[in-house]
Amino acid sequence: MRRLLVAAAAAALALSACSSGGGAGSDGNVTITFWDNNGGPAREPIYKELISRFEAANPTIKVEYVGIPSASVQQKYDTAIAGGETPDVGGVTTSYLAHLVGQQALAPLDDRINGGALKDKLLPSLVETVRQTAPDGKLYIVPSSANMDIIWYRTDWFEAAGLEPPKTWDEFTTAATRLTDAAANRYGYTIRGGAGSVFQLITEAYAYSGVDSFFKDGKSTLGDSANAELVDKIAKLYKKATPEADVNNSFTQMIAQFTGGSVAMMHHNLGSYSDVTKALGDKVAAIPLPVGPGGKRTVVPNPTDGFAVFNNSEHQDAAWKFAEFLTSAESNSYWNEKVGQIPANTDVRSAAWIDEAAHVKMALGVLEDPATVLVPAPVYLPQYSSITKADNEPQYQKVLLGELSAQDFLNTMAEQLTAAQKEWEDRK
Repeated sequence: MRRLLVAAAAAALALSACSSGGGAGSDGNVTITFWDNNGGPAREPIYKELISRFEAANPTIKVEYVGIPSASVQQKYDTAIAGGETPDVGGVTTSYLAHLVGQQALAPLDDRINGGALKDKLLPSLVETVRQTAPDGKLYIVPSSANMDIIWYRTDWFEAAGLEPPKTWDEFTTAATRLTDAAANRYGYTIRGGAGSVFQLITEAYAYSGVDSFFKDGKSTLGDSANAELVDKIAKLYKKATPEADVNNSFTQMIAQFTGGSVAMMHHNLGSYSDVTKALGDKVAAIPLPVGPGGKRTVVPNPTDGFAVFNNSEHQDAAWKFAEFLTSAESNSYWNEKVGQIPANTDVRSAAWIDEAAHVKMALGVLEDPATVLVPAPVYLPQYSSITKADNEPQYQKVLLGELSAQDFLNTMAEQLTAAQKEWEDRK
């Protein structure tokens, strides 16, 4: 596999003359290409505004925006690398960072960060997460935002039913059942059973079990019986307190059900803030994932978002200048206020909007609580994405349909992750 990745990288470098991003004109003007790794109508206008500000401050650099749907972005990057047509700068998360680094597609940014305005201005926990993702410990993205899985809930439904927002998983399943009226097409919860399901399920499992490490003695803890208890509890909600179509839900279908008014609770993250508030206004609020019987709060952090400069770029200095601009205090504050996420630039922490954004303030409170235990998933493993998506999303659907036990499902995935971790350790 490694030989294939290196060969692909060599082919990409050989085609560097075909790099995207226009060449410098005789007047010194350059055009760089920026790939938004989660393109869509909610984010594009925000980036367009920031690009406009950047171009006004840097009149010799033009930025071409390209929105890539998040579901296909890794494939798009792979295709671009193989064809030598990578962008100059792009959004990258730690969920596929190791894969891109393995193909030698990205330029390390340590010297640029430490030698510029961002030195000591980035959340140390995010910087460390990025370092842990790369085999050589270098920074291949400059982190831009922190995220956290949460439960969005309908405040009006809870108030009408006389229910308090759930603090435990037992309260959660009780509320989901009580808020369901299938005859009226109203359900207490919507399960993400299709694309992207397993990562969400893993965060639920560790929130319930309180298991405080993803690996112990080199073996994945995913198959812990307490994790299986949670998966079983969720599976038992399927078709009783959720729509039947949930078995195939991706984010698109799941949020359509929630914002369309047919479900009371949805598990996603801070990133859906603009979608849910645009549709539901003050009838929606956020709570942390409930805790399990032990009462301990364990959080599986979301992959860290950031910006990368591609090795194939003919204009790496201009590309970095744009990435640095996007993570400056002013731009980082503007971006995260609009999308409702936690800014990576520490100068933004005192911004007035954070005090007014209840969901961001809640998430910060959880992440900064000394009692909270962070359980980072091994997104640095090159196989992590294929294991949790291609290999096991269909298996999770079998659990929902009663064709596979929760324990067997988790045991198999744990064995795959243990093998991948061993391979990772052997390479270091």
